[in-house]
Amino acid sequence: MDRKIKAYKKIYRKAIEKTGLNNVDDRVEAYAVRLSKMYASDDFRKHNVYPSTSTLHVYAVIAMCLELKQFGFSATDIMDYINAGFEARRTFFNVIIAMINALPNSFDIARKWNIGDHDKRVADGSITYDYFNVTRDKVEYRISKCMYVEMFETYGIRPLCKIFCNTDTRAYSGLTRHVEFIRHSDLSDGPACHDEVIRKC
Repeated sequence: MDRKIKAYKKIYRKAIEKTGLNNVDDRVEAYAVRLSKMYASDDFRKHNVYPSTSTLHVYAVIAMCLELKQFGFSATDIMDYINAGFEARRTFFNVIIAMINALPNSFDIARKWNIGDHDKRVADGSITYDYFNVTRDKVEYRISKCMYVEMFETYGIRPLCKIFCNTDTRAYSGLTRHVEFIRHSDLSDGPACHDEVIRKC
């Protein structure tokens, strides 16, 4: 756990440096104290039961949100700062997406990924699907409950879960050759997560 906190402190340092706030060292240590307490909480133990969800990671991001929120930053700014903290990971992820986008079967890869993710989430109960429809050329689903959102809701910052909701949007923005992604709504600020993943000829 200490090793995880140390790793996330480095990421938070990058985020806090982007804000222009002073006393960076003190603010990073305050983050570490908050995260340590959160990892030791009953809420963490309650949430850390879903194999398909890295609760350690989700809680680390929630702690970042809570620290930045107390400084009066807007939700948009908070998400931007945290994304900046994870810039190295995002860059690596973008390279992988670009490689997949270059393949002629990129839709089939996305389709298979969605099916696999659905199966894991249903198996451990971390996501509740109203429906999950798959054809050769399309995947469409509607989600009415998601533990990512539930965790953020526990700490009173549900809208900031869009940091995670936007992961799909970012991924599909790099898969444009053979995949069209339509997000109708997500659970961070709407009644459901409703997405369509469509094959482009």
